[in-house]
Amino acid sequence: MLPQEIIRRKRDGKALAPAEIAAFVGGITSGAVSEGQIAAFGMAVFFNGMSRDEAVALTTAMRDSGDVLDWSDLPGPATDKHSTGGVGDNVSLMLAPIVAACGAYVPMISGRGLGHTGGTLDKMDSIPGYASQPDLALFRRTVREAGCAIIGQTSDLAPADKRFYSIRDVTATVESVPLITASILSKKLAAGLGSLVLDVKIGNGAFMESARDASALATSLVEVANGAGLRTTALITGMNEPLASAAGNAVEVRNAVDFLTGRFRDPRLEEVTLALAADMLLSAGRASSQREGLQRARTALEDGTAADIFGRMVFVLGGPVDFVTNAAKYLPKADVELVVKAPRGGFVSAIATRDIGLAVVALGGGRTRPEDKVDHAVGITGLLPVGAEVRAGEALARIHARSPLAAETAAASVFACYTLDEARPVAAKVVARRIAPRS
Repeated sequence: MLPQEIIRRKRDGKALAPAEIAAFVGGITSGAVSEGQIAAFGMAVFFNGMSRDEAVALTTAMRDSGDVLDWSDLPGPATDKHSTGGVGDNVSLMLAPIVAACGAYVPMISGRGLGHTGGTLDKMDSIPGYASQPDLALFRRTVREAGCAIIGQTSDLAPADKRFYSIRDVTATVESVPLITASILSKKLAAGLGSLVLDVKIGNGAFMESARDASALATSLVEVANGAGLRTTALITGMNEPLASAAGNAVEVRNAVDFLTGRFRDPRLEEVTLALAADMLLSAGRASSQREGLQRARTALEDGTAADIFGRMVFVLGGPVDFVTNAAKYLPKADVELVVKAPRGGFVSAIATRDIGLAVVALGGGRTRPEDKVDHAVGITGLLPVGAEVRAGEALARIHARSPLAAETAAASVFACYTLDEARPVAAKVVARRIAPRS
């Protein structure tokens, strides 16, 4: 099958057969299909879309372009979660050990940050010695011994997606729902999971700002994943403010350790984490209902089991054995701290969440290009949530920077992100909607 004929058919709005899609993806993997042809195919899909069957075929073809892991030797089910990304979203760091503490196994393959969103892998790289890109043997040993492992994608998993995405990123076709769906799910299917729960963000700090767009993406992900044989549900959760009170890398790891040990838990972060844990346990067969899953997850968090598992995972992957009890000793710290003060009293009524993320990037805590290096020490802590009351001169947030100039610049940006009103705003739902496959 000639690549240009496959492109022509999709350009003209015709449905592609699974064999055509498989042939095109095979060409992406082998290099037989040029970058120009990949770009043309992506644009044709962007404008004409794909049916559910086409999206399933694209997803499975990209899955099969590389290795597919097998966890059938584990004494329990393999499950995972994927988030579409946001600001202060360190859920994975608590979620994986909580679910592992309840008898499931979580081989969590995560990504790095790009744009205004933070990356789970960048957070884990804040921990000295932690091998975020281990070989397969160490990955498997960590999952078996600790119950979970948070690592990065290897080049052997869904390599077609890696090449396809790099071209989509520079040809304005990233936002296509079927292409997003196939990109996310091909890696999760290649990870050999038995079930998956998706956290689709909505709001001014999310890639999908509108309810309609978030719902369309969540529905596509759920239907295509289940069509490809992966038991999947999705939660749509709010991102009109940072999820944690910290945004950055080391600062979010510290926030996660405090969460696991009970020193401090942001209420919205706790609600989302436990809701996702309940769905993961239900999908993995480790709970008979969401209510039971929620109770089991909360118990694992409160009795310290989840914190112990997180510490074990860090140690097996090369980090300090006492990391959980001495996180402050090991995590990098910025040289300068600066408080962002409220100009007057009132209630926080709105936060420009995306701009908070961009302020972290400007500090050096994120990247604008994939090859950029990240400063793990910088970030923002003490971010007040929507609804918080503040007096004039009190802290809205605290900047952690490498220089006074960088701190002052970030403080001005964060200051502009906050809107204060006299009346307390009505709290928005954190978990807005749950999407399950149609029976």
